[in-house]
Amino acid sequence: MKNFWQNLTYPFKKKKRESYSTKASFSQRRPSFLEEETKTKVREIILDAKDKAFEIKRQAEEEMKRKEQSLSEKEENLKKKLEEVEEIRKEEVERLEKIAKLTKEEAKDLIFKRLEMDLVQESAKMIQAAEDKAREEAETKAREILVMTMQKAAADYAAEYTVSQVKLTDEEMKGRIIGKEGRNIRAFEKASQVDVDLDEEGVIRLSSFDSIRREIARVALKRLIADGRIQPARIEEVVRRTKKEIEKIMFEEGRKLAHQIGVYNLAGDKIALLGRFKYRFSHGQNMIAHTLEETKLGVALAQEVGADVNTVRLGCLLHDIGKVITEEEGSHIKTGVDLLKKNKMPQLVIDCVAQHHEDLPFTSVEAMIVNIADSISGARPGARFEDYQKYVQRLKEIEEIAKTFKGVKEAYAFQAGRELRVAVSPEEVDDAQAKILTHQIRKKIESKSSLPGQVKVTVIREMRITETTK
Repeated sequence: MKNFWQNLTYPFKKKKRESYSTKASFSQRRPSFLEEETKTKVREIILDAKDKAFEIKRQAEEEMKRKEQSLSEKEENLKKKLEEVEEIRKEEVERLEKIAKLTKEEAKDLIFKRLEMDLVQESAKMIQAAEDKAREEAETKAREILVMTMQKAAADYAAEYTVSQVKLTDEEMKGRIIGKEGRNIRAFEKASQVDVDLDEEGVIRLSSFDSIRREIARVALKRLIADGRIQPARIEEVVRRTKKEIEKIMFEEGRKLAHQIGVYNLAGDKIALLGRFKYRFSHGQNMIAHTLEETKLGVALAQEVGADVNTVRLGCLLHDIGKVITEEEGSHIKTGVDLLKKNKMPQLVIDCVAQHHEDLPFTSVEAMIVNIADSISGARPGARFEDYQKYVQRLKEIEEIAKTFKGVKEAYAFQAGRELRVAVSPEEVDDAQAKILTHQIRKKIESKSSLPGQVKVTVIREMRITETTK
C-alpha cells in the first residue's frame, strides 16, 4: 500500500521540481540592459539628493551670515546708544553740581548724613519707648523680686539680746568676790581684762569694749560663784579654762555658719573670726543672725538677676568680718579689706566688702547686691534695737570731752557719735598745736570704756580777717 501511494505521488513531485528549475533558469536568462538602466537611475537619484543637500547648506550659511551681520549692526547701535546715555548722564550730573554747588562726593555725603540723622532720630524714639516700658515694669518686677527674696531668706531664729551682768544670790558672795583689801576683784579684772561694777545691789555688771572678753568674764564669774573657791590663783585658772572653751565654741559656731551658707573650704583663721559673731551685736542685732539672713537675701537676689552667686555668697559672709578684728585700728571696712587682701581673696569679693556701705563707688552688680541685702537685713522691723537715749548721751559725752581742752570754741558729734568735729580759736591754737590737740582728744575718748566703736576726730582751725570801708 505504501509503495502504491509513493508511485502515485512521485510524478507530481517531479513536475514541481522541474517547474522550479524552469523559473530559475528563466531568471538567469534575463537581459543585462535592465541592470544598466537601474544603476543609471540610482546614480541620478543620488546626484539629485547631493545637489539638494548642497543647496540647503548654502542657503543656511547665507542665512547665518545675514543674522550675524544683523546682530553686529544691532550691537554697534546699542554701544552708540549707551555712549550717548553716558554722555547725557555726565552732562546732567555736571549741570546738577553747578546748580547745587556740590560735587558728587559732597552730595553723597550730604545724603548719607541726612539718612543717618533720620536713623538716629528713629533709634532714639525706639530707645525712649523701650526705656519707658522698662521703667513702667521695673518697679513692679523689683518689688516682686524683693518680696520673694525676703520670704526665702527668713531667718531660722531671731536676734538675741543679752546683758553682760551676773546676779548674786546673796550679799555675802559680793564680799567674797571683792576679797581681802580687794585682791580678788583686782585679780579678776586683770585676768579677764574687764571692768567690774558692784554698785548695784544684787547685780554685778561687767563692762568692756571687747564683747568676747565680756562673755569670758561672765561665764568665768558664774563658775567661780557656783564653785565658791574665789582666790587669785583659782580666778586665773578658771578664766584661762573658760577662754579656751569659748574659743572652741566660737570655732564651732563659725564653721556652722559657713556650712549653713554653703561655704565649706574656708581657712581656719577666718572660721575662728566668724565664730566671734556669736558674741558680737550691732545695734542689738546678733552678727550671726544678721550674716545668715543677709547671705540668704543676697544669694536669692543674685539668682534672680543672674549675678555671680558665689561672689555674692562670700561677700555677704565676710562683709562685717572687720567688726571682730580688735587688734588693728581703722573702720571695720578697712580692717576687713586688709584681712582679705592678706589672704589673697578674689578681687570681686574684696570689692563687695569695701563697697557694702557705699564708701566707694560700686564696681560690680555683686557689690550692689551685697549692699542691698545688708540694708534689708538691718532695716526690717524687729531686726535692730535702737536706744535713742543712749545715742543722745553718747553724743553729749563726746562733745563734752572735746570742750574740756583749752582753745576749743565748739564741738559737734554726729553720725551716731562716729565722728567729732572741733572748731578752735585761731588766736589760741596754731597749726602745730591743732595737731597735738587732735591727738589728745582722740586719746581721751579712747580712755572712756563706755564709748564703744571708733570715733573720727577732726580739728578745724580757720583764720578770718575782715575790714569794713568808711
